[in-house]
Amino acid sequence: MIMSVRSRFTLLVAVLAAGLLSGCSVLPHQPPAEEPPALPEFTALPKGTAGGVFTSERPWALVADVRAFRPGDVLTVVLQETTQARKSADTNFSKNSSVDIPSFRIGGSTVDADTGISANRKFAGGATSTQQNALQGALTVIVQEVLPNGLLRVHGEKSLTLNQGEEFLRVSGFVRAEDIDAENRISSQRVANARIAYSGRGSLANANSAGWLTRFFSSPWMPF
Repeated sequence: MIMSVRSRFTLLVAVLAAGLLSGCSVLPHQPPAEEPPALPEFTALPKGTAGGVFTSERPWALVADVRAFRPGDVLTVVLQETTQARKSADTNFSKNSSVDIPSFRIGGSTVDADTGISANRKFAGGATSTQQNALQGALTVIVQEVLPNGLLRVHGEKSLTLNQGEEFLRVSGFVRAEDIDAENRISSQRVANARIAYSGRGSLANANSAGWLTRFFSSPWMPF
């Protein structure tokens, strides 16, 4: 049955719509747009008093390093993220079976059957998956809250605008004050519930992104 012009047009519109939907669904990951968190409430530092130079409310001490330990303090998160995963699987199986029917006698006569049945089945499959990611650098974050158990909730982000695009980095999570070193730094591997987002946009990012039609042919919507 020959399709009418209207049916062909409807089919073409459906394919293009599916392509647009699949293209939108596989756009490069962008960090969720959100407003920077409000700065924590700061406690007003008292003015100096005669008779001494030490004030317990101030963030420094005479016999300790300067480390972040209260809302509003800053510390540097050293990004040391390296992940590598590899998985492989191989499956092989086969099965052979055969049945032979020899000559037999029925009553007083001999029946020469000379019949045989055989079956042979074989399967071989294999798969390999390898993935590796690395992120290095540093980002200074702000202590947003101190939990009752002493954990520090931190959050920070950085936006770097270049002549051909923009790079964006965001880090948030929970850290222990004991893990902060003498230089007020902490490794990203010691950040609990860490949420690290790194992305870029602009001319360079667009050049590394496939077009919507190419994404359609590579999406699950493609029936072939």
